[in-house]
Amino acid sequence: MSVLVWTYIFVGVTFGLYLGIAWFSRVKDTRGFYVAGRGIPAFVNGMATGADWMSAASFLSMAGLVSTMGYAGGVYLMGWTGGFVLLALLLAPYLRKFGHFTVPDFIGDRYESSSARVVAVICAVFVSFVYVTGQMRGVGVVFARFLEVDINVGVVIGMTIVFVYATLGGMKGITWTQAAQYWVLITAFLVPAIAISYRLTGQPLPSIGMGSTLTGDGTYLLERLNQIHADLGFSSYTEPFANPAWHKLNVFCTTLALMVGTAGLPHVIVRFYTVRTVSAARWSAFWALLFIGMLYLTAPATAAFARYYMIQSLQGQAIEDLPQWFRSWERTGLILWLDDGDDRLRYSNRVDNEIFRSGGLTAAQLSEIRGEHERWLAGRPNGVEGRAVMRGLGLSGPDTDIIVLATPEMAGLFNWIIALVAAGGLAAALSTASGLLLVISSSVAHDLYFRIINPQASEAKRLVVGRTTIGLAVVVAGIFGIYPPAFVSQVVAFAFGLAASSFFPAILLGIFSRRVGTVPAVAGMIVGIGFTTFYIIGDVFLGMPAWLFGINAQGIGAVGMALNFAVAILLTPFFPPPSETVQRIVENIREPEGVGPAAVIETAPEH
Repeated sequence: MSVLVWTYIFVGVTFGLYLGIAWFSRVKDTRGFYVAGRGIPAFVNGMATGADWMSAASFLSMAGLVSTMGYAGGVYLMGWTGGFVLLALLLAPYLRKFGHFTVPDFIGDRYESSSARVVAVICAVFVSFVYVTGQMRGVGVVFARFLEVDINVGVVIGMTIVFVYATLGGMKGITWTQAAQYWVLITAFLVPAIAISYRLTGQPLPSIGMGSTLTGDGTYLLERLNQIHADLGFSSYTEPFANPAWHKLNVFCTTLALMVGTAGLPHVIVRFYTVRTVSAARWSAFWALLFIGMLYLTAPATAAFARYYMIQSLQGQAIEDLPQWFRSWERTGLILWLDDGDDRLRYSNRVDNEIFRSGGLTAAQLSEIRGEHERWLAGRPNGVEGRAVMRGLGLSGPDTDIIVLATPEMAGLFNWIIALVAAGGLAAALSTASGLLLVISSSVAHDLYFRIINPQASEAKRLVVGRTTIGLAVVVAGIFGIYPPAFVSQVVAFAFGLAASSFFPAILLGIFSRRVGTVPAVAGMIVGIGFTTFYIIGDVFLGMPAWLFGINAQGIGAVGMALNFAVAILLTPFFPPPSETVQRIVENIREPEGVGPAAVIETAPEH
């Protein structure tokens, strides 16, 4: 059967599974809608957290970034996995013991302020919208290639599916759906990686295969990649800090921003509210890290395999001899080629993500280039003018977001494996999108509407507001998915920076300091996220140079976090401390489970 038929089968079966789980898990109260009734087992919650975490960025783009950036791409691996260690040790168990629904709930009650709650709601919605944009874009990319529809049509299909199962089952339905999605995406990621590793090196474990010799050659895979890079004039694939844009300070700041951003992401934190006990919250983090590690330990190998196949199969090929996989992806507009006038392809390292990082082109300019490419494709085979446009711009190579999806085709794997990867990419994007949409819904319906605007609202009315908010959020997210500000991983990296600069300091100080009060915490959040937003917009969209020691937009969240901490700590002596009640609560949530006045929190009404 063809790839298209297999894709329809896998997508149809998995989508039917997701919708079926949502139907059987549908809820009728806010406790089930927002925190799954606090009845999810730690093992299942670990799977759901893994799926919620391994978004389109992890599944689609992370290996693509490592493939393109080489050593420098390791910042994403270190930052995103290291963040879960911070979350498990510093935040998750304490927030679970606090016992509320959302991150703004914690901020509002800990700092005894509706203003603090509103600021937290704005931050949560802002971060979640930025993050969900990347997921919708990822859905569109998968549909564009494998179901042969326009990217925008793919985004609309994804919006519809997410809306149905997110509104039906709330957090309960999303949790069990995400547990199923985890196994779909991890199977789809591992199967082709294992097959390619065995084919290239004779080693079935991809992580070992990446460091092994090529079958029948005797040359180590990474040595061969370095040699290919040298022959083409690229920097070494494995050499540290070879790219001037990724100097040591930038690598450090980006890794730190991704780590603390992970620990501050509302849709990840809320997962730990769904388990029965504080102990279960800790075990959830353990299982999540184990499940996530299965993909993250494989991603560098997938990246190296993709880089090898990409250059080997394209470099110097005559236009009429280009492989079929290139032709298939070319129709999506997500891969470009140029020639030197001799109708032979020349692979260039100046793909989209490199352009954005170097500041060479703005998003608007890149959109114009893609428009030229689409017009060129429409005019083929008489595309001489289009080829001249591509050659003049010096652009060639794949969009970072297609690397994982295209690698099985490059390697010539079975059609069913290629289709399975498509289903995995959709599972990754949809699982995270649903969690983010629920954060937006709970922030508006629970923290803003119920806690501030209408505290007397009935259970049924609160559910209506929550589900309506999800519908509106899906539409907005879809619009941003159709008109994305950047490629998937970059958009997601921005969300981590915003979370790092806003939530992480406020939550950490709220747990470990009895002295920090309302004004210092709110001022810190505003300064942190305000500075980070300004820097990201200026650097990415307005052509502003990376004026702060060369730190790029992905790493500036670490500076925003430092500013947040500095403002909060410096202002604390000048403002009154929290009330005695709040100080007792802070002491209580740091006590081991079963010790201290647990009733202060656990028997408090859950609003």
